[in-house]
Amino acid sequence: MEEFDIAVIGSGPGGYVAAIRSAQLGYKTVLIEKYSRLGGTCTNVGCIPTKALLDSTHHYEDAMKGMEAHGIEFSDVRLNFEQLYRRKKQVVEKNTKGLEFLMAKNKISVLQGIASFLSNEKLKVVHSDQTETIVKAKKYIIATGSKPATIPGVIIDKERIITSTEALEMKDKPQSMAIIGGGVIGVEMAMIFNRIGTKVTVLEYADNLLGNMDRELGSALAKILAKKGVEIKLGHAVGKAENLGDKARVHFRNKQGAEEELDADYVLVAVGRKPYIAGLGLENTNVVLNDNGTIRVNGSLQTDASGIYAIGDVIGGAMLAHKAEEEAIFVIESIDGQKPHINYSHIPSIVYTWPEIASVGATEEELKKKGITYQVGKFPFAANARARAGMEQEGFVKVLSDPQYGELLGVHIIGARAADLIAQGVVGLEYEVTAKDMASICYAHPTYSEVLKEAFTIASGRPSINI
Repeated sequence: MEEFDIAVIGSGPGGYVAAIRSAQLGYKTVLIEKYSRLGGTCTNVGCIPTKALLDSTHHYEDAMKGMEAHGIEFSDVRLNFEQLYRRKKQVVEKNTKGLEFLMAKNKISVLQGIASFLSNEKLKVVHSDQTETIVKAKKYIIATGSKPATIPGVIIDKERIITSTEALEMKDKPQSMAIIGGGVIGVEMAMIFNRIGTKVTVLEYADNLLGNMDRELGSALAKILAKKGVEIKLGHAVGKAENLGDKARVHFRNKQGAEEELDADYVLVAVGRKPYIAGLGLENTNVVLNDNGTIRVNGSLQTDASGIYAIGDVIGGAMLAHKAEEEAIFVIESIDGQKPHINYSHIPSIVYTWPEIASVGATEEELKKKGITYQVGKFPFAANARARAGMEQEGFVKVLSDPQYGELLGVHIIGARAADLIAQGVVGLEYEVTAKDMASICYAHPTYSEVLKEAFTIASGRPSINI
């Protein structure tokens, strides 16, 4: 038996950050991971490889369609599909090796194997050679993440009916793909494969893409994707998908209620994710699950077992790597007797399409539902000098503010560099800065950030200088 102060189960962003912060504060720490590589879904089959492919395919699309206007001419541009995926793999490997270095640097013990609780105080780790290690820790942190979900009638076989995990490991370029789900994963995958010439169809049950974000963002993205050749079918209910051997078929009901079917090389299921807690032995502890399968925690992210905490996707909420990281720091510093805090309404959401999409705070739909009055400041990238120079004129910034006191309520961006620009909105919301104050500071010219300045200006009740 090995004894530790803190044992962390799962090495994704929540898990490895928890382990590092724990070690930094002087606790004897062990990180337990079932797979041979650290990093969890995000590093290995999620955020990082997806962004690698998004960046690579963006370069390819620019070479094919966007360079002539800049006076740059190409001939015989070709896609090397194997190299596309090889580079993605190299990016992942560099990140996982970086994590291994951090574990060694911080003197964190790493156990590779499947962890399951024997009681509230002990767990066993079964290694790949079937040997076992018994671990006893003063505190445990469950950070095992999530796995792809599906819907009734759609069985993921990982051959023709796949998830984003399989889409990131393809050997050949698909000629066609049907994507079930128009959320973040669905639209990012749609953009990757559309750029390389795959015929992409997105089937979404709701009447708008990106249902958890401000409605205008999803509407704008639908138009952009359609312009690129992606077929968007909103209000369509998928009932079944089947593997036909050399292709797949998806059956769905259209807006008018008529039954239709669509054949494609692959059907990619992107309807969300669900907590991954199978095999953890939680039945041997006092840990309680919610009705939706998430782990029940209190305000300190402590489960019903006093020495066991849970963070990230397993406790629900926004399934975001940076949310898990914030919760990791919160739990470790709380255990240490510090007074950390998390404001969940100020955690930004990002979609890495191009243009990028980013959002923080309340949406218009949420404010209307709650009966909260608000003022809108909206400014287009098309009116920004830097965007014109860079030929990145699609999109807008929308700022929602309180009309009486000017406090920021929400910031929503679709446009170039939105993923980076949203940090300014997070600062404004977190520290209760008014739209007027956000507009009054100096912004460098010419920059994309000036679109934010103009939106803040309009939201504060003043007219924009540039329109």
